[in-house]
Amino acid sequence: MSALVYLIKIVGSVGLFLYGMKLMSDGLQKSAGSKLKNILGAMTANRFMAVITGTMLTMVIQSSSATTVMVVSFVSAGLMTLRQSIGVILGANIGTTVTSWIVSLLGFKMDISILALAAIAISLPMLFSKSPKKRELSEVFLGFGFLFIGLQFLQDSMPDISAHPEILSFMQGFNNSSPLNLIICVLIGALITCIVQASAATMAITITMAYQGWIGVWAAAALCLGQNIGTTITAFIASLGTGTAGKRAALAHTLFNVVGSIIVLVIFKPFMYLINSITPGDIFTMQGEALRESLPIFLSMFHTIFNVSNTLLFIPFTTLFADLIEKLIPQTQEFEEDSYHFRYIGNTRVDTPELYLITVKDEVKKMGELTKQMFKDYEELCFKKGDITEDVAKLKKTEDYADQMQEQLIDFCVRMLQDSQSPTNAATLQKLIRIIDETESITDSIFNMTKLNESKRKDNLHFSEHAKEELANFNQLTYSFLELVTENLGGTLTPGEMSIAQRIENDINNMHKRLVANTHRHLGQPDCDLKSEMLYLEVIRHLEHIGDFSLNIAETAFSIQKHTPTLQPQSAKA
Repeated sequence: MSALVYLIKIVGSVGLFLYGMKLMSDGLQKSAGSKLKNILGAMTANRFMAVITGTMLTMVIQSSSATTVMVVSFVSAGLMTLRQSIGVILGANIGTTVTSWIVSLLGFKMDISILALAAIAISLPMLFSKSPKKRELSEVFLGFGFLFIGLQFLQDSMPDISAHPEILSFMQGFNNSSPLNLIICVLIGALITCIVQASAATMAITITMAYQGWIGVWAAAALCLGQNIGTTITAFIASLGTGTAGKRAALAHTLFNVVGSIIVLVIFKPFMYLINSITPGDIFTMQGEALRESLPIFLSMFHTIFNVSNTLLFIPFTTLFADLIEKLIPQTQEFEEDSYHFRYIGNTRVDTPELYLITVKDEVKKMGELTKQMFKDYEELCFKKGDITEDVAKLKKTEDYADQMQEQLIDFCVRMLQDSQSPTNAATLQKLIRIIDETESITDSIFNMTKLNESKRKDNLHFSEHAKEELANFNQLTYSFLELVTENLGGTLTPGEMSIAQRIENDINNMHKRLVANTHRHLGQPDCDLKSEMLYLEVIRHLEHIGDFSLNIAETAFSIQKHTPTLQPQSAKA
């Protein structure tokens, strides 16, 4: 068989392995959902819990790349500090060793085609289930099956090197402990991992090559070191779309793995003898079938002890390490002051749709808080004496900021919808777009009321004391509704709170009708100031619109929580 055919079979096998990894990781992330953020947020109180968090999370989602991309995203968004992120990254390197143990213990000890077919058989009925959760779980089993099929193909694709003594002689030339050979193998391992962006796949290739006799224990162990360096490319690529904080987290990942690999490379021989002392048999004297059987376990142990030792070495110096990174990447002003920029993580291979949804939801909550503060600022202007020109300009900047949030968040949600999304995610994205639109409409109404207030002062218009009192009550009722809605933008409205929301909106409608009727009666009186009354009607019209927009938001947020079709929102009157 020609070398080209062998190459095609090996590349195809690795592709199938990678697809299985991605499918399994995506399914696990979808199953975990918003709990991913809660896990990272609740368990990063100190450096030791952060390490445990990173380890457990990576063991669950089977992708250190996905974990580090999440970390970079959360640091960039301000949801996690740099010091917390370092602990999680250290743990992610430990968690990723689980994959090599799965390959070593199952991939070469039994007929893995049975495992693959069993996993696919389990996934089949769930794949056609009406339950979204079962369909997401089916992806986990399906990915597990493809992973093992890819591994089986990889084993079968490796040619028998004993039939090619010239190749055997060339490969064995790398199997020694000379510094030059070790450095070459480290660089090769790093390069391959950079290309495939998955250390698990490179580890599987290394173990398979060692098992088939292509490489010996020294070269294989050095390749493992290179993989730990190469896997940092994923976080680095992800950080290109972030600010200073995200770049710092990516640099922490890179420095940790590079420095750790250099330290082990310096003490490579003693480290190898340490691993040999805690694994069965003597890897340096074994030959034939015994060597083949022991190499996968030895390499997995090497991979694990390296990452655990590296973590133990760095964890006492987390604060100093973070200070160093902050000096290497100083804080800079990345965007114009008072401008909005939505930071998100984009990566060609590590797709984390649940992370994106978490990030968008957090930004929507911030938009709600901004809207609530804007209404409070408007209320203060109603009672402020003197010139309010600067205050109006400040509120205009806030309204422009909300416009920028709307434009960027909706643009991102639309791009996510254009990608392959689960039905649950697609429905949530559509509802988030509706919430963002309605929230921005509230900021428009608030600013319009602010401009009316400014016009009232410039034209020296006045409301009666009774009208002022009624308007103050209307403002208070509208703000209480806005406060209820913005505090539950994450989809935490209970059925009881939803009933309260509908009752408040009904009260707003009734108050609007009553004030309009009262104003119309005043229009026929001799002492009526037509311009004041018309301006008053405009103000209460905007307040009624805010009530409509708020009910639309409440109903949409409630439908996200209940996973039911969105209620038909009441449209604001033109």
